[in-house]
Amino acid sequence: MKNRERLPLLRLLGLTLAALLIQGYHLGVEDAEIYIPAAKNLLHPSLYPYGREFFLSHAHLSLFSPLLALSARITHLSMDWTIFVWYLLTLFAMLLSSWLLVTACFTSARARWTALLVMTTVMAMPATNTGLLLMDPYLTARSLSTPLTLFALAGLLQRQYVRTTVFVLLVASVHPQMAAYLIFLTLLHWMYARTSQTVQQPAMPAMAAAVVLLPSGFHFAPASGPYREALFSRDYFFLYNWTWYHWLGMLAPLAILAFFWRGKLRGVQPAFEQLSFLMLPFGLISVAVAIVLASSPSFEMFARLQPLRTFHLITIVFVLLFAGVIGEYLAQRRPWLIALIVLPLGTGMYAIAEATYPHSPHIELPGMATNNPWLNTLQWIRNNTPQDAVFALDARYFKDPVTDVHGFRAIAERSSLADYYKDSGVVSLFPELAPEWKQMSDATQGLNHFQSADFQRLHAEYPQVDWTVIHGPAPSGMRCPYQRGGYAVCQLAAQ
Repeated sequence: MKNRERLPLLRLLGLTLAALLIQGYHLGVEDAEIYIPAAKNLLHPSLYPYGREFFLSHAHLSLFSPLLALSARITHLSMDWTIFVWYLLTLFAMLLSSWLLVTACFTSARARWTALLVMTTVMAMPATNTGLLLMDPYLTARSLSTPLTLFALAGLLQRQYVRTTVFVLLVASVHPQMAAYLIFLTLLHWMYARTSQTVQQPAMPAMAAAVVLLPSGFHFAPASGPYREALFSRDYFFLYNWTWYHWLGMLAPLAILAFFWRGKLRGVQPAFEQLSFLMLPFGLISVAVAIVLASSPSFEMFARLQPLRTFHLITIVFVLLFAGVIGEYLAQRRPWLIALIVLPLGTGMYAIAEATYPHSPHIELPGMATNNPWLNTLQWIRNNTPQDAVFALDARYFKDPVTDVHGFRAIAERSSLADYYKDSGVVSLFPELAPEWKQMSDATQGLNHFQSADFQRLHAEYPQVDWTVIHGPAPSGMRCPYQRGGYAVCQLAAQ
């Protein structure tokens, strides 16, 4: 490494705290509803006796859940505290890996710190209609794979190929899909280096890992039945659903990166131009693949490959490089401009975070009191129902504003029938689950308005289900030991 400076660990720790204060932290929301139950099930195998296929499908492909379970066993922390500690570690890793990347790209401290400060404030911004944030305000496998990817990319730019290979393999161990994009990028880098007359590089050893990540079970045919419904619930998979501003958000960064590549800017190192160039074929080839997949119904079964997820990494690189250039050119004699940029960004992102989870604490520390009636209901269920209880909820509960997209399984630690919105994301990647998902979600659609006869019908169809959560008044004749904050927790078997 050309710049062998001491890592600014104390400053990075300070920025980690700032990132936490700006974007907050939430347990078991969004995709964490898929990842967290698998870890809790490993730590406590008696949990989730029914319907675990909707989270184990992901868990079988990743070491994320075993890592959390092992950490909890070693530290003797509860799983909720283990998750929070890992969340803090991933925030720090994101900033550390970003620092290594901008150190490889910029020569001046002002450019590097401007990039780091901007990344700290906008870490929770969305990435170009990919359905992803740069870093989620909750813990999933992406929370690990994203900084690991940046570590690998920094090693690639500095020609540290053993280090790069190690990080590629680490990414593959926690998130194989993201590793596939990283391997594609390393291949582009290798091809770029082969065409250069000034750089001689050996073949990338990480390429061998690509073989094990190739998908299987795909075929040329239109999606049909329940799988088609689940697949098309993710409309951003298909380019023909994109609007002009989605295209602008995708192509404008590529245009700016093209300028960075050819612009001969001040205060940059060769890695800056190299990285700017690599993002161009990385993005354009992904767009071309996405266009092909959207061109015919025969390619619908391949849409789950999500080639445009490359723009998650492209957006991160763009933010870092763009912010660094701003710091280099605008803050040389006006250092106060950095604060003028960062403070409004941080304030705006904090306001967005508050508006995204309006009914929940900004930082949800494990065990803290909350005024959210949904979270209080889930905590009561965790503490007062049998571990082998199986619940039925309205299939659309995830979109109820009061829930703030907190998942039932992740927080209540109980089994449930499949929900329509979050479990459909699992189904979009694992088509074999589609019939079961459709049957379960249809059976519980509108459950909040069920009468006693409807619950009897549900219990007859799914005799494993012995509890239900109702948002609203419970029908007469049901035993409901919990009725508070507009929610009722009732037993079905007691009818």
